[in-house]
Amino acid sequence: MTTLPRPAADLSADEARRIALRAQGLLGAPDRKGGVRGVLRHLGAVQLDTISVLARSHELIPYARLGAVGRRKVEAAYWTGGHAFEYWSHAACVLPIEEWPHFAFRRRAYRTRPHWHHDLPDGAYEQVIKQLRTEGPLTATELGGAKNKGEWWDWSASKVAVERALMYGEVVCVERRGWKRVYDLAERAVPAELLHDDLDDAECVRRLVRQAGEALGVGTRADIADYHRLKSEQFDAVVAGTGLVPVTVQGWSKPAWADPAALATAPRGRHRTTLLSPFDSLVWERARTERIFGFTHRLEAYVPKPKRIHGYFAMPVLSGGRLVGRVDPAREGTTLVARQVSLDGSRAVPGAAAALWEAASWVGCDSVRVERMADASLRTALIAALGEAPEQGR
Repeated sequence: MTTLPRPAADLSADEARRIALRAQGLLGAPDRKGGVRGVLRHLGAVQLDTISVLARSHELIPYARLGAVGRRKVEAAYWTGGHAFEYWSHAACVLPIEEWPHFAFRRRAYRTRPHWHHDLPDGAYEQVIKQLRTEGPLTATELGGAKNKGEWWDWSASKVAVERALMYGEVVCVERRGWKRVYDLAERAVPAELLHDDLDDAECVRRLVRQAGEALGVGTRADIADYHRLKSEQFDAVVAGTGLVPVTVQGWSKPAWADPAALATAPRGRHRTTLLSPFDSLVWERARTERIFGFTHRLEAYVPKPKRIHGYFAMPVLSGGRLVGRVDPAREGTTLVARQVSLDGSRAVPGAAAALWEAASWVGCDSVRVERMADASLRTALIAALGEAPEQGR
């Protein structure tokens, strides 16, 4: 049995919540100077997803922290100037380019992994590399087509080859174009000083555990390991060398670790009031979200419609440092439609109204319509608050 070091601090549940919010960039003054790239570096990973309702998730995440930053600026911040690359972290994520060396452990693991159910014809891999070298950057379609004529998962040989090269690190996804990955050779896309696999597995994992701890502020072993989809035993092997310190948190049944910088000053400042992407790193892990906010978060996009409780793309409402409800949004012309709303009482109404108006303005809507709410009196109150066009944040 492992003996844990003596805790460096005893935190109340409220202190842990505020530390987590500040670490995620949702408490205190936003880093407008750093902008979208600053958000990416601070979080360490921004998840991508195919679903687009108000906007795609990788746009919603900086929006939640910075406010109504231009959507074209978001894409440009990620994909111009070689500042980022896409790779497998928590899921498919945009990652800061300086983290390339720290994913060497994952690239090595992919190179030794069986090739699932995709067999490649002789020479297909080499052909894709040759084509990228002479013609790149290219999409899978430009490489010869992404699919065969079968089901959606029936990839063509060129698609299988380029995805394998991506996982091995010989190829990099350098942008998304119409949601298609654009591939280029790593030797061309990654700065020379970063283009190496010199770090051993322990050093890679140590860095990612430290980075996850900083991005979370405070977390359990499972919280921190989940951030970059590490195994618990990987966390255990390196945590002592990360600089993270053990803490206890009131009401948490398991040991926790914190970023020492997060403990140095009390979290203070303005809370962001906003709609969160269901793929926001604040709510990545369901157990952590329930523990910190008392809020059960589940994406229902893949749940059969009759079994949905909160809606297809229910976005948590963050207000006053709490998760106070959900909005399932849509757009009809210049109207933001709140198809389904659930709020935790009347105190949540002003924040929800503010969040809806800011989101509407950001995506070019000039009106908001509320459809379904189980509580008729709350619906009346929300519609009235929307009519007052409340100011953002408190």
